[in-house]
Amino acid sequence: MKKIMVVCCVLVLLLGTVGANGAKEAETTTDSTAFDSNEKEELRFSWWGGDSRHKATLEAIDAFMKKYPNITVKAEYGAWDGWTEKCAIQLSGGTAPDVMQINWNWMYQFSADGSKFADLRNYADILHLENYDQATLDQGMVAGKMQSLPVGMTGKVFWWNKTTFDKAGLSVPSSFAEIMTAGKVFKEKLGDDYYPMSLYEYERMLLMLYYLESKYGKPWAANNQVNYSVAEVKEGLDWINSLETGHVLPSIAQMKGDGATVVEKNPKWITGKYAGFYEWDSAQAKMANALGENQEFVMGQFPPDLGSYKAALTKVTQCFAITENSKHKAAAAKLIEFLTSDPEGVKICSTERGMLANKAAVKTLKDLGMLKGLTFEGNQLVSNYGGFSLDPNFENSELKDSTGVYYEVFERLSNGEDSGKLASYLVDSINSVYASNPY
Repeated sequence: MKKIMVVCCVLVLLLGTVGANGAKEAETTTDSTAFDSNEKEELRFSWWGGDSRHKATLEAIDAFMKKYPNITVKAEYGAWDGWTEKCAIQLSGGTAPDVMQINWNWMYQFSADGSKFADLRNYADILHLENYDQATLDQGMVAGKMQSLPVGMTGKVFWWNKTTFDKAGLSVPSSFAEIMTAGKVFKEKLGDDYYPMSLYEYERMLLMLYYLESKYGKPWAANNQVNYSVAEVKEGLDWINSLETGHVLPSIAQMKGDGATVVEKNPKWITGKYAGFYEWDSAQAKMANALGENQEFVMGQFPPDLGSYKAALTKVTQCFAITENSKHKAAAAKLIEFLTSDPEGVKICSTERGMLANKAAVKTLKDLGMLKGLTFEGNQLVSNYGGFSLDPNFENSELKDSTGVYYEVFERLSNGEDSGKLASYLVDSINSVYASNPY
């Protein structure tokens, strides 16, 4: 039933759009009369994330309201699970918040004609767009409108609980050969419920991309369709299966039996029984902060032994957008500016949303000696390693969300279904979604 509701919401949104390719270039006008308004205004601001992001953002909101006492900000936040479905309903019903943290693909999926999000160029004087590279700003351009402001770029990195590896008498792995060895050692020395890695369905899809792109050296999608044959995808699925049979990964059923749908809430991650994860540099803090006491969380290197190509995976971290139905767009722009440019807001939020694209914000953090820690180190690792970026449709909700194709395929794979049939189904399903959402 949940899946039917989500699909209906998405269809409502898509039927209300004419597609990015057929949209006219939006005219850019500046609503400067509203910039300095002192009238009482109330904004709703929504975002998803872990506890550390929530804490920093709430603190930043408090600081913003002290700076602009005429503006009240109501916070709406939660974990990622189910977040897209909630936002899809709000956008389709015209009840979305004034300011939204959005995924990059939402512009293509929910606002292909530019109808859902405002053109931020109208508020260039507030947002200090000169602090961004044009290539970054272009990432927010859909249907002739700058519908969002990208926060920055993020990349997938391997993270390890060093304490558990020490307990097994092993160093943290630097190759997949060592990861496979760790699976056997964990089982023999620590017990059946200890595993070197733990990945739910979507993370398994991303890890399969790392395998395939390392071996074949080509992006996952090209010309708006899957760029790999069914046979190659079957090979990737079989490789993921080998991690389960080699005691590197617990099965999906085992992880769901632990009583959590995300790793950072899983008690076996918290206690160190699951000792590794593949996560965005911008989101690793929630993993580290979830661990129990006296456990050391460290960054790993990219395993080089799957193929001759570098396959670090990157994407736009998140974006900030102002909804077109907002009655307080200038005030909303002030909030985004405070979070992305204002030294006070930047200091509070730091890298909770990953490394920042705003040059002034980066200088602020550098001058304060805050460009350090695992988010920064992970971002530097990905940036210097090179690899492939996700395309706009990869995270389409029909594919990525908990009722989507990725989840279905990797749960069925873990349950023992035929990898060849699943590979064909995966490719056909993705191509169907891409055909319905050209970019």
